[in-house]
Amino acid sequence: MGGVLLRSEDAAVGIADVIERLRTIEGSAPASDGVACFAGLYLAVTEGVGADLTGRGFADAGFLETLDVHFAGLFFAALESYDADPASAPSAWVPLFAQRARRGIAPLQFAFAGMNAHINRDLPVALVTTCRELGLDLRERSPEHADFERVNALLVEVERRVKSAYLTGWLAWIDRLVHRLHRIDDVVAMWDVGRARDAAWTNAQALWALRDESQLASDYMLALDRMVGFASRGLLIPADSWLLKIGRALSR
Repeated sequence: MGGVLLRSEDAAVGIADVIERLRTIEGSAPASDGVACFAGLYLAVTEGVGADLTGRGFADAGFLETLDVHFAGLFFAALESYDADPASAPSAWVPLFAQRARRGIAPLQFAFAGMNAHINRDLPVALVTTCRELGLDLRERSPEHADFERVNALLVEVERRVKSAYLTGWLAWIDRLVHRLHRIDDVVAMWDVGRARDAAWTNAQALWALRDESQLASDYMLALDRMVGFASRGLLIPADSWLLKIGRALSR
């Protein structure tokens, strides 16, 4: 498959490289920056996956590490493409990159918009690329699929901690003071990492079935890219409040 489908030109060669680059991205912008919010979440997930690769007895840890590196490479490539020429970036990523500095969007919204783009658009591509590289068949009930599903449990736990950080305690009180209560609840209701990863595997199987049909594969990927971008725009509808609006009016 050619064109957009196999763009995973990452410089990272292992999970340690991915972690280092995510730390650089997170530290290169203010904490309120949308890309930094996503990079922080992504860093926590990647560190957790890296630790678990040696501790949970996965059937094929090499598959998971190769997948993680290709997966991260797609995010890095998308960010670089947008910085060089916004029109060249995947549609799924444009809402986050374009609105990263916009006021009125909660950090949780930025984090979930990044997860939406990365899992729903990039993960199917990374799965196909990894299986082609390693000579594996992308099928259910394989050892690789079992490992993929075991990682889901880790990601669900990380997601739970992130949601809890924003929805309970003093941080949640501040966040809900300056953002609409119902808007944050809507964002939480719209996103589920387990369902997203299940859908990503299904989309990867579709792309795998089309691997000898270059044009159909490209058309499928283009439609998926646009649909994911549409969802990200919904996740990033500003959660502005009357308090923020008054503050901005007084500062003029």
